[in-house]
Amino acid sequence: MKLQLVGCSHHTARLELRERIAFSPEQTRAALGALRVRFPDIEAVVLSTCNRVEIYTATEAEVGPSHQDVVQFLAEFHGLDPYDLFDDLFERTGEDAVRHLFYVAASLDSMVVGEPQILSQVKQAYETATTLESTGQLTHAVFQAALKVARRVANETSINQRRTSIPSVAIHDYAKQIFERFDDKQVLVIGAGEMGEETLRYLTDDGARKVTIVNRSPEKAAELAAAFHGRAAPWEQMSELLVAADLVISTTGSTEPIVTRKQFDQIEPRRFQRPLAILDLAVPRDFESSIGECLGVYLYAVDDLAKACEKNRKAREKEWPAAEKIIEEETARFMAELNHRATAPTIRRLRETCEEIKELEYRRLVNKLPELDERVQEEIHQSFNRLVNKMLHPPLESLREGATTGEHHGLLDALKRLFKIGD
Repeated sequence: MKLQLVGCSHHTARLELRERIAFSPEQTRAALGALRVRFPDIEAVVLSTCNRVEIYTATEAEVGPSHQDVVQFLAEFHGLDPYDLFDDLFERTGEDAVRHLFYVAASLDSMVVGEPQILSQVKQAYETATTLESTGQLTHAVFQAALKVARRVANETSINQRRTSIPSVAIHDYAKQIFERFDDKQVLVIGAGEMGEETLRYLTDDGARKVTIVNRSPEKAAELAAAFHGRAAPWEQMSELLVAADLVISTTGSTEPIVTRKQFDQIEPRRFQRPLAILDLAVPRDFESSIGECLGVYLYAVDDLAKACEKNRKAREKEWPAAEKIIEEETARFMAELNHRATAPTIRRLRETCEEIKELEYRRLVNKLPELDERVQEEIHQSFNRLVNKMLHPPLESLREGATTGEHHGLLDALKRLFKIGD
């Protein structure tokens, strides 16, 4: 059996390369079909996210597609030169591939450790491959084990609860303290930069639906609004939008506050003391700090969020060893089960061979001694059984121990040669 992974991530490859070899959902389905045509005897799963592109292949045979084969496939699929890709694509096989997938699913290999999106992306990649009948016994086993590992890490550590990016902290550690739900809240995003987009992504994942975006460049506002099924509004409507808003995310590049205390004092009476959460992620700040003194206003600036990020990062570092221990335990367990599976056919054939020899010799003896009554015959038969079992016990025990430690390959080869067991 062979399990292999070829791919790249934000750890190993620049963004430009990841963009060139990324797969859209439609391309993923096409790639799985093409892999099945090129390598008919393999199982395959394609995992493609903004931070990684990984192709997992598995085969019951000892030989499958090589690192070079998968690179060649990737290059041809995307119309690239394989020599431009090879050095940036890493390979993992066997136990290393299993451990890597477990780290990925548990979000320990993510750009933001503990972020929850990667688990759903791993699950979706596996489900897509399964729907297209591209998976099999080995990929079923390893991906289901990966989902189990991710659940263990989430349940037994707090690493997934410790947000370390400013946008994730802004939504999960601050906005959620004010609002239990976002689907009925009016969200105003001021600015259309990367920080606002990332914050908006977390917010929509948590159910936000009523999103309005304003930006000094109307084109950028319209582009971001289209991406998140929101609406763009003119900058000049800022005051009216602040009156209606429940949650404000501000991320402009302005060098001066875009909302002063004097301006907000004119807006405040029209809000009738409804709660307003303002996540001011701009540097310099977009909202004058004294606005946070107004009744019902919860104003948080980048410094507030950065302190929470650092606190969470330190708490997460303490949880890392516990998460790693879970992954090592589950990797060892999975490899032991996999190795037992690999030894099972040889054990079965060895037992069958010995059983045939035992029965032949028993029948030969009984035929030579017809005077033996049934009780004696049964006693002799049981003695033959015990003899065979005792003779087989040491080599089979060694084989089971070797499966646990990963040293079974040499023992399997030796048993096959000594007992002339064919494949």
